[in-house]
Amino acid sequence: MLSVLDRDRTIAGPEFSRWLIPPAALAVHLSIGQVYATSVYKNALVEHFDTGLTRIGIIFSVAIVMLGLSAAVAGTWVDRNGPRKAMAVAAVFWSSGFVVAALGVMSSQLWLVYLGYGVLGGIGLGIGYISPVSTLIKWFPDRPGMATGMAIMGFGGGALIASPLSSRLLALYDPSFDATNPEGSTASGAAVALMFLTLAAIYFALMMFGAATVRVPAKDWTPEGYDPHEEDDRTLVTNASVSADNSIRTPQFWLIWTVLFCNVTAGIGILEQAAPMIQDFFRDGGSTTVTAAAASGFVGLLSIANMAGRFVWSATSDVVGRKMIYVMYLGVGMGAYVVLALFGSVSTVVFVALAAVIISFYGGGFATVPAYLRDLFGTFEVGAIHGRLLTAWSAAGIAGPLIINAFLDAQGEPGSLEAAAYRPALLTMVGILAVGFIANLAVRPVHERFHEPTEETREPVGQRR
Repeated sequence: MLSVLDRDRTIAGPEFSRWLIPPAALAVHLSIGQVYATSVYKNALVEHFDTGLTRIGIIFSVAIVMLGLSAAVAGTWVDRNGPRKAMAVAAVFWSSGFVVAALGVMSSQLWLVYLGYGVLGGIGLGIGYISPVSTLIKWFPDRPGMATGMAIMGFGGGALIASPLSSRLLALYDPSFDATNPEGSTASGAAVALMFLTLAAIYFALMMFGAATVRVPAKDWTPEGYDPHEEDDRTLVTNASVSADNSIRTPQFWLIWTVLFCNVTAGIGILEQAAPMIQDFFRDGGSTTVTAAAASGFVGLLSIANMAGRFVWSATSDVVGRKMIYVMYLGVGMGAYVVLALFGSVSTVVFVALAAVIISFYGGGFATVPAYLRDLFGTFEVGAIHGRLLTAWSAAGIAGPLIINAFLDAQGEPGSLEAAAYRPALLTMVGILAVGFIANLAVRPVHERFHEPTEETREPVGQRR
């Protein structure tokens, strides 16, 4: 029965439309994008386990770390076994993570929540995140940035669906919980456990729909009208192949790793303290006071910017090139951070616009990097290379909050500060983006000694040594 998951059972026929692949990828990414909606029930977990936000926040950190590690370790397996098997395995890990976390809540064992949502769920996150990437690139060699942007947009937008869904489920299972005021109302632990079980069933069904729909192209398939040699004059685009093992021996891999790390670290600098930051910027001296409800709306706007940036900027990279789009992400991002730090408190419109631009670059950086890797290393094991690169996300998920929280802890408690208290942290992010900017400028084509041999370059058997 499980043979239906094998790669050779998923080869598309001549009548299959490649436009069915983005919805299959979206089904997976919208599901695992729920990881960005943990704020909905974090207060309930704090009260249920009688602990602090730090211990509850570790759940999210463990999940992100496991995302990077599992993507790195399983990347080659995903490429070898195909997207259907990978999506199915991701569905099992992701949904079982919710089930184990629910058991942890019901038994008041926090370590089970770490194991479930953090470890098992994190493995599902990593495998699910990379499972459609190389398939999308192979189906859309003419528009790889747009294709990966469509899928990874779902990860950024997952919270837009998961947040209201989670709130409604909590209100359903705990009538005393006010879904319209999640900050001022706390759901019971039993409601959180039932919500986890419900989400497990919903996401398992949605991800298995993606697994059933996905196909891989036949070996010699190319889209109508596409000529790979048209890209020969683009210096960073190669038609050669580099294996995952060889990729980490190239300076290009580590330069792109640095670029992604810096871009993500700087984006998390805004996301980590988004709601209290906008309230603190306009607490004193301005004519505008930002309420808690308005701050929550600001966080929702950033989610939209995150999601939109993943598609718009990644699709734009197909036109202007991957290296140039990262020049924009990092260069314009530096300028936006400087203006935000020095003049962000002048107007809420200025503050919101700058923050939205920064977060759109954060999302765009995630969505564009698979196409950047395809340009440099080819399609041979691009999914595995992408998986290894996502360790930069894990590192940034730790470094970003540590950096900004260290600065803010020295100033006081977020939510009771002034705009000037954020200046050192924001200007530090400018320096981090500058490092990524320089790393991106240093990217050059991969040397041919790292390329996999082709039929033309492989020595005849009698001449091998």
